[in-house]
Amino acid sequence: MPRRHLRATGAAEAPLRAALRDLRARLDVPEKFPAGVLAEAERAVAGPRLPDEDATGVPFFTIDPPTSVDLDQAMHLSRRAGGGYRVRYAIADVAAYVTPKGPLDTEAHRRVTTLYFPDEKVPLHPTALSEGAASLLPDQTCPALVWTVDLDADGRTESADVRRALVRSRAKLDYDGVQRDIDAGTAEEPLALLADIGRLRERLEVERGGISLDVPEQEVVESPGGDAYELVYRAPLPADGWNAQISLLTGMAAAQLMIDSGTGVLRTLPTAPDGAVGRLRRTAKALDIDWPHHVPYAALVRSLDPRLPRHAAFLQECTTLLRGAGYTVFSGGEVPDLTTHAAVAAPYAHCTAPLRRLVDRYASELCLAACAGAAPPEWVLAALPALPKEMAEGTRRGNAVERACVDIVEAALLKDRVGEVFDAVVVDVKEAEPAVGTVQLTAPAVVARIEAAAPLPLGERLRVRLARADPGGATVLFTPA
Repeated sequence: MPRRHLRATGAAEAPLRAALRDLRARLDVPEKFPAGVLAEAERAVAGPRLPDEDATGVPFFTIDPPTSVDLDQAMHLSRRAGGGYRVRYAIADVAAYVTPKGPLDTEAHRRVTTLYFPDEKVPLHPTALSEGAASLLPDQTCPALVWTVDLDADGRTESADVRRALVRSRAKLDYDGVQRDIDAGTAEEPLALLADIGRLRERLEVERGGISLDVPEQEVVESPGGDAYELVYRAPLPADGWNAQISLLTGMAAAQLMIDSGTGVLRTLPTAPDGAVGRLRRTAKALDIDWPHHVPYAALVRSLDPRLPRHAAFLQECTTLLRGAGYTVFSGGEVPDLTTHAAVAAPYAHCTAPLRRLVDRYASELCLAACAGAAPPEWVLAALPALPKEMAEGTRRGNAVERACVDIVEAALLKDRVGEVFDAVVVDVKEAEPAVGTVQLTAPAVVARIEAAAPLPLGERLRVRLARADPGGATVLFTPA
């Protein structure tokens, strides 16, 4: 999934459309599905492979942005009679519709992930599946993979199981409404427990040395007058974090099931090298963020407020420590040396977003087999060796889309302000070219390249002049004023 979600609303879309259309062509983004893929999707919708177990009596609910319709996950939370909690987490069962080696499967391997643009998204699967039959929409009965994870009173996992079942979500909730109801004390227990369990899991995350980045969502919105647009940030709510903890809990349970069974695909990340952390320390200084040497990175991140522009900028820079993440496959009982994800500080797997990410379908099948004490399906084993490379290529394309979208939006925002002077801080300087670097504007929320005639003062405030802003070329360039 992208690190920054850019959404354009209202009149803000029009000036960006041409540049975004050119970007999709330049990156060879596969927008239209072939006719054979669409035909198979329609057949699959008419005749999915349905499970025998019926869990439609469980009042699941989803939590997503208000406009989302590709709903991968639904949950139900409850207290256990003997103490502790039970988390039931339903995941869309894409395999109920996709036949291995068929047109849908082949196209999914070509696309790898859903791609997000400010004006639209390019889905992994046809919308008849991803926004229709396979989506956990409210009041729709559909096949799912239902996880049951039992926790003790401290939120620690005691047992985990996954099996196929029919489910029926009762409600589509959004983060603002969830936060409002929990804060007001009006949420019914299955929802109110999200805060209790979420806080317990956050406490355990701190204990094991993990870290969750509350990176603000960047949004393109109309200005108050309606005749222009601007970049704003939406800071994550506590409910965002609690919801993410349920997904992390499931991903950790999935990883452990696969490790115990000897066959799996894990999301791994080695510990960041000292140089990367050193760069973050320079960025913290540039943004006037106090980072004493005795304070660990994770502790600093947890102290930040993503609603503050300087903190938001630093949290965005922290995502650079995730660049070494990859997928590790293993089979035959030979578990690899690296099984952990440094940010999670535990073994972890992607398994909760199969509508939007290819690998999740395979991880889920391996977990189903592990819980059933059965051998994994042959089609899963056959696909495993190629998955890390496929996912790496798909992730690279997603990152390229994200970077280019940010550049286009920032260039479009500034295109009529060439020659103006802004307050900024130098947040990065190229080691080989000390006169070239990156500046973060105080306002608007823009990070861009700067070129100077002399070495740039890393970490210092600077008045900069906008020299170029070209949405078509996705470039923004500043010079010292």
